[in-house]
Formats: sequence, structure tokens, C-alpha cells
Amino acid sequence: MHNETEKARAAPRRQPEPAPAIAPAQSAQPARRPDPHAFADETMRKAIRDGLQARPRKLPASLLYDALGSSLFEAITFLPEYEVTRADFALLERHSREVFDALGGPIEVCELGPGAGSKAALVLRQLIERQPTVPFTGVDVSRTALDQCQHALEAIPGVVARAQQARYLDGLAAAPRTEDHRRLVLFLGSNLSNFERAAAARFFHEVRAHLQPGDGFLLATDLDKAPEQLIPAYDDALGVTAAFNRNVLLRLNRDWGADFPLDAFRHRAHWNAQARRIEMHLEAERSIRTRVLDIDVLMAPGETLWTESSHRFTTAELRGWGEAAGFRCAGQWQNAPWAFAHSLFVVPDRFPPVFPPGFLPQSSFP
Repeated sequence: MHNETEKARAAPRRQPEPAPAIAPAQSAQPARRPDPHAFADETMRKAIRDGLQARPRKLPASLLYDALGSSLFEAITFLPEYEVTRADFALLERHSREVFDALGGPIEVCELGPGAGSKAALVLRQLIERQPTVPFTGVDVSRTALDQCQHALEAIPGVVARAQQARYLDGLAAAPRTEDHRRLVLFLGSNLSNFERAAAARFFHEVRAHLQPGDGFLLATDLDKAPEQLIPAYDDALGVTAAFNRNVLLRLNRDWGADFPLDAFRHRAHWNAQARRIEMHLEAERSIRTRVLDIDVLMAPGETLWTESSHRFTTAELRGWGEAAGFRCAGQWQNAPWAFAHSLFVVPDRFPPVFPPGFLPQSSFP
């Protein structure tokens, strides 16, 4: 699932002490209430229109993460069926210091999709033991997530944090660098799972293009496992994931002028063995007719809206993608029994980015 935007939590907080306020980055948008059209640009409009006219119908996964969706996902991370976040926290707790050792120092941190900031807090508390101050930039499209991240980090003395409300690569490009610091980019929670495989491989190249020699990219990914273990994580007994999925309809109704009846759709999660991914769908239980962005949408009973994919990986394919992009894999750590991995990719000294044929930098990722 997206935006590990977090079930087991970080280490208990220290008692609040005076801490540096979170300062907006130079290009950050001013704090405001969530704006449903903050990222309603032509790219999103086209994605919605094209997806609703495709067969099968497919919606951009970023629609899941408005203010309500971000809160529902945060609740999902507490569910007993959803082991991803517990595995992520366990690896951060055990191996963050090895990551710092591999980079040297001093280090600044930039997290793509920090969610409520609890993982960043765990990393920063360990890093602040090694250096007096730690610059941090959180990048997320969700204002709600950035506000929650700010709240989590304000209690950590020595952290100088900034927020970038932007898509991943746009925010990474805009994040100000601290002189004489190596940058550690965090991409946790298996956010990479939401990319198609070709896009996931391309993402390594995109991130590498924004880094300098000595910088690091810490990637958390869920690994291949039995469908019987995976499916309950995406179809929990309490129905929280179902509500998270149906929120896409609520958002289309509110922000894009549709009138989908929420009670006419049921949540479905199934394993696509050939593509090695969990797919989330909303299945119409009766005939549906609505209009979205000036197109008529007619759905027969049993037809679905495909809302999200969550791919699984092997450590070998991750290493291969990293090395193809010009990284060196400096370490991989695995969790059991829920198979999950952290991979640290480091930019070698005097090693330029490697781009595939026809590569043009893009910012089309969430």
C-alpha cells in the first residue's frame, strides 16, 4: 500500500523540550486547509478521464490520499493483518546505525512520503546521537500527512525540519541541501509497490539523477510471499481497507462532480500471480450511471474500478535495478517471518548517473 503514510510505532517519545520549529522550504506552499484541487492539474484530470474510459477501468492510486484517505491509511497500519509497518519499524530499529556508518557523516535526511512521521522520528532520534543537528525534509502530496509529520518531529531536539508539499521527485529536486552533508533519501513502507515494474526500475534512475556522490537511498520493500499471507492485509476483518478504497468514490463525487453511490460497490482484493501483485478493485453490485469530467460512465453489475496495485519483489531484482541506475548496493537487511527488506543504495564517488536509452527525466510519479 501507498504512503507508509505506519502499525507498530516508533520508540516512545521523550518529554517535549524546546525544539526548532518546522520551517517551510523556500518553494513550499503556505500552510492551509486541505485543498481538494491542490494537485488537480491536467495530468491528474487526464489520468482520471483516461482511466474511466479504459477497460478495465483504472484510477490513479494518488486519489486514495486526500485528508480522509490519509487518516484511514494510518488506521490500516495499526491492523493486526497489516504486517508491513511492523516489519519496517523492526528493520529501522535494528539497522539504522549501520546505514549511518555506511554513509559517514554528517547526514541530512529527506523522506519521500513520510506519513505521520513516526518512522522519520525513529531514524532521527538515532542520528541525533551522532551529530548535534539533523536537517530533515519531508515530501508528500498530502498536507494532512505533512502536518502530522511536523507534530511528530517537533519533540526531537536538534532536528531542523522542512516540509515540501509536492510529488516525490519534484519535492526531492526542490529540497534545499545542507553544505558538507551527505543526503540520505528514505523511501519506506514499500511505497515502491504501487509502481508498475517498469516505472519502479525507472524510479531508481530518477532518484539517482537528484543525488551526489556519497549520498544514499534507503528503500523498504515487501518481498514475495504466499497469497494466503498477503490478501488479509488488503481485506481486513474490520473493513478499514474497504472504507479506504471506497473513499476514492467519495473523492470523485466531491472533487470531480460525480455521483457514485458508495453503497453500490464492494471492496475486492486479489492476487495476480503472473504480475506478482495484489490488486484492489471496487466492484459494482448493480448498474451504475454517472458523469465525471464531461464523460458518461456506465457500469454493469460485476464491473470494477481498479484503484491500486501493490507489487512484490525479490532482493536480487532490487539490486539489479539499483546497479543499473548507477548505485552501489551497500547493504540489504531482511525481516522474518513477514518477508520484508531494506536496501541501501549509495552513489559511488565520481560515478555519473546511468540512464536507459531514450530516458528523459519526468515527475510523473506520485
